[in-house]
Amino acid sequence: LGCGNPVNYLELEKGEKVLDLGSGLGIDVFLASDKVGPGGRAVGIDASEEMVQNATKIAKRNGYENVEFKRGEIEEIPFERETFDAVTSNCVVNLSTDKLRTYEEIYRVLKPDGRILISDIVIDGELPDENRKNPEAWASCIGGAVKKAEYLDIIEKAGFENIDVISQSTFESYEELETEILSMQVKASK
Repeated sequence: LGCGNPVNYLELEKGEKVLDLGSGLGIDVFLASDKVGPGGRAVGIDASEEMVQNATKIAKRNGYENVEFKRGEIEEIPFERETFDAVTSNCVVNLSTDKLRTYEEIYRVLKPDGRILISDIVIDGELPDENRKNPEAWASCIGGAVKKAEYLDIIEKAGFENIDVISQSTFESYEELETEILSMQVKASK
């Protein structure tokens, strides 16, 4: 599930180094590589070795020379501290069972004055336990979603500043529960 176009709002500049969490087949990495140009670098990590291999093949087949894909977990990003100018993710952080750890890792790999633009799913209301325990709900990015206020608080606890929700829309609504599933794009800086 994709829940936004974070690269479009990240305001990448030529020569920057950007990381995409949960890069899958690399769509956001390829979009970012065009923006950072040949002097920049667009990197994607994914938990699936198969996705990393497939994205690498796509990059080679299409002549992307400023991209890299690596296997890794978002709770333990496999890069040194202060490596990236920007970090993005499209509907992946909500899959983590330790969102604070994920945002602490994002903060760690960002350079001073680095920034994030994350698209994700959050909830406004309560999500029934059967949704939280349902593997299909997790796979569709809903089972791991937390309340919007909690999500923003996690970002702040990790050390980020200038936290701003730049867009939000209703993804799904459970009227009987008075709960909405929201697609949200949030930016913040280190």
